[in-house]
Amino acid sequence: MKIEGKSYKTIWFEKNLVKIIDQTKLPHKFIVKDLKTVKDAINAIKTMEVRGAPLIGATAAYGLVLSIIEKNDLSFLKRSSEELILARPTAINLKWSVDRMMKKLSGVNDKDILKKALDEAKAITKEDEKFCKNIGLNGLKIIEEIANKKKDTVNILTHCNAGWLATIDWGTATSPIYHAHQKGIKVHVWVDETRPRNQGANLTSYELNEEGISNTVITDNTGGILMQRGKVDMCIVGTDRTLSNGDVCNKIGTYLKALSAKDNNVPFYVALPSSTIDWSIKDHKLIPIEERNSEELSHIEGVDENNEIKKIRIYPQKSRSLNLAFDVTPAKLVTGLITEKGICEASEKGLKGLFK
Repeated sequence: MKIEGKSYKTIWFEKNLVKIIDQTKLPHKFIVKDLKTVKDAINAIKTMEVRGAPLIGATAAYGLVLSIIEKNDLSFLKRSSEELILARPTAINLKWSVDRMMKKLSGVNDKDILKKALDEAKAITKEDEKFCKNIGLNGLKIIEEIANKKKDTVNILTHCNAGWLATIDWGTATSPIYHAHQKGIKVHVWVDETRPRNQGANLTSYELNEEGISNTVITDNTGGILMQRGKVDMCIVGTDRTLSNGDVCNKIGTYLKALSAKDNNVPFYVALPSSTIDWSIKDHKLIPIEERNSEELSHIEGVDENNEIKKIRIYPQKSRSLNLAFDVTPAKLVTGLITEKGICEASEKGLKGLFK
């Protein structure tokens, strides 16, 4: 996708460095940052310089490449893999990617290991890019059906950022929107602000603006009344972990959107690559829900009159806060799962029908 007319991926390898777009500075500043060591990769994941389940997985893969460049030692590589997995607990792509890399590197000679690692990291990124494009083509069919019936602009509600900035390219929830736009279908996107980090306002709206797609930022609690008033034709969200029974773990607030959609008969779709499916557990209570620093709630960032990014406190100093990063939407509230292999019902039967 594009920034100021120039095509970018979210992560790439160049001259023994991993290049990322520092997403903590968007939309106010566009900065390409170098990751030089595995610690840099871990820090980028923890501080959300990179974020979004697929991109976290890709960063972890390249983190192991950096580990080998730094110190070609098996024990160091193993320790690096363990630290990467612990960087953020909820998104399953992180562990999936590290496990895939370590399996590929098992038994490889020291002289070949860097090439093998780099090849596999690049394969993971190319695969995600292909999967996200196919998600878009599959989801496009839903938008086309609505457009054909409505004969007017299709209004889509999103939550958080499941855009190309959360993946390598195209995005998950945004991919059908980008494909619809490129095909000439009129779309308008209601962009949930998505407190506390404002990924919707800061990232999704930024992406859509760069692609010339009509969008309006709304507070997280506005979606319900828009659905009541018939202003939302469908919801598409991403996911950080989808269980084999179809339950969806995504950014906090997704569950409430799904409840509103159900009450107002608005289709609620979840877009995901297969790397985001957790086949190992069926009880959503076993998902580790990340609890982040309370300062993300008590403080907010923006730019001042000198275009400098500043952080200010918005809560009383003595106030306590709870900052859970994710919630779980039960499968019964999900209209369908949009994957790289097609669209299925949110159930074990539906998923296994696509992924044998």
